[in-house]
Amino acid sequence: MRKANDDFYFDINMDDECRMKNVFWADARSRASYEVFGDVVTFDTTYLTNKYEMSFAPFVGVNHHGQSILFGAALISSEDTTTFVWLFEAWLKCMKGRAPMAIITDQDRAMKNAINKVFPNARHRFCLWHILKKLSEKFRSHSQYNAIKSAIRSCVYDSQTCDEFNASWQNLLKSYNLEDNAWLRDLYKERTFWVQAYLKSVFWTSMTTTQRSESINSFFDGYVHSSTSLKEFADQYDNTLRKRVESENVADFNSFNSTIQCVSRFSFEKQFQELYTHNKFKEVQEEIRELMYCDCSLLKSECGICAYQVIERVQINSSYMKKLCFTVYYSEPSCEVNCSCCLFESIGILCRHVISVLSKLDDVLLLPEKYFLKRWRKDLKQPYKLIKSSYDPLSGNPSADRYVELCKYMCVLAAVAAPNVDHYTELKNDIDVLTKKFSDLSCVPSPPFQLLPSASTTGSLAIDCTAVEIHSPHVARIKGKLVSNRTMSAVEKTVVKKAGGNKKKQSDTNPNQQVKKKKRYVKDR
Repeated sequence: MRKANDDFYFDINMDDECRMKNVFWADARSRASYEVFGDVVTFDTTYLTNKYEMSFAPFVGVNHHGQSILFGAALISSEDTTTFVWLFEAWLKCMKGRAPMAIITDQDRAMKNAINKVFPNARHRFCLWHILKKLSEKFRSHSQYNAIKSAIRSCVYDSQTCDEFNASWQNLLKSYNLEDNAWLRDLYKERTFWVQAYLKSVFWTSMTTTQRSESINSFFDGYVHSSTSLKEFADQYDNTLRKRVESENVADFNSFNSTIQCVSRFSFEKQFQELYTHNKFKEVQEEIRELMYCDCSLLKSECGICAYQVIERVQINSSYMKKLCFTVYYSEPSCEVNCSCCLFESIGILCRHVISVLSKLDDVLLLPEKYFLKRWRKDLKQPYKLIKSSYDPLSGNPSADRYVELCKYMCVLAAVAAPNVDHYTELKNDIDVLTKKFSDLSCVPSPPFQLLPSASTTGSLAIDCTAVEIHSPHVARIKGKLVSNRTMSAVEKTVVKKAGGNKKKQSDTNPNQQVKKKKRYVKDR
């Protein structure tokens, strides 16, 4: 892979016997896409299907269409703090020291410790789905299970502020005599990692769970099984990347060459139609459709700032609708608006509560530029699309060819100018001027992007793979309990079924022979 592309990065961690323990890799295109979409990352290690029972650990983000995008991946033989620290440090070397602004994982203690050490400034969030999934395990035997489950979900989803959550939580514990429940007590101590009221002001690109990582994992089902070698697994990873590229290209084409009709007469919806990708424009339209369930009224107006109360009726079931109250502030001089639900701050889409206020204002026809997130625009520059890879060679793409040629010229210029400070400064200023000039001519917002150095200059590798013979890893000892009915992919079921049939035939010919069932270690999150 390094021979095919200089910007391919990998790091291998070995034990004293020169056996591979962990491996991390990221291709050039994935590294470049992280420059554009690497603000929020989800990280998960629950996939376990290969010959050595090593956990697959992908770093996944979201592109401007709301699609999952792979930034890099690892195969790890253990899940302790030391391993995760090694992996995250390898990630930082690969990404030029740029940590994600926010990261989503499950409640693994080792992950949390490693993130605190390697990504101290990143906002860490626990997967909410994994937490709520445990309600059945913890309270199924309780006589008031359904009521407790409903009350906990209400605390999480209905609390607008931290104080509201704390009050609701204490009322929950008191009402059901759960003050001594150790699991709930530990959850409350870590509430800033999973409760929406504490996290809603942070940008999460609409992600609250590790579902993105798990959806990547599901692609491997049907392609790999418990006998798959690491080489075969890496090849299937490339197939996954190829499929993601194809999906993104289709979405780009549709966004530029077709139009989704507006559902209202609001001028600002037309703005979103012209600027946003199809998938994100549909999300805006969903908020507009929900206006019929919102009632807006003016609370007070002082010094040009108006406070509105928006009552939203939310469907709970076929016979019950619940009313939720939100506060929207609107500044007339600056046309600035924000809502207590913080949907725009969290996912970059204006909420129905804000739209209900704007729809009442006669003087608001067009929205300021700040309410159109560059991240969701269809005309967003995507320099990573000019980088060739093993799964996307970009054959016949003249832009990619020109990009490669320009990179060669830039390397020559850099080599000539770097030894002299004055030459370096002059060249850097000239590049800045040219960058601004061409960006203005293209009329497209230019996200921050830097040419990636080769892997050999992006931090030292753990070993020199050309000088050391790397042996196969030991079968990993994965966290979890011993079970015999692990969930298997379609291909693996076929392999196991076939093997079982062969064993049955052998036992028929030799009645004294006993067939032993092999138990597997799997993860138990």
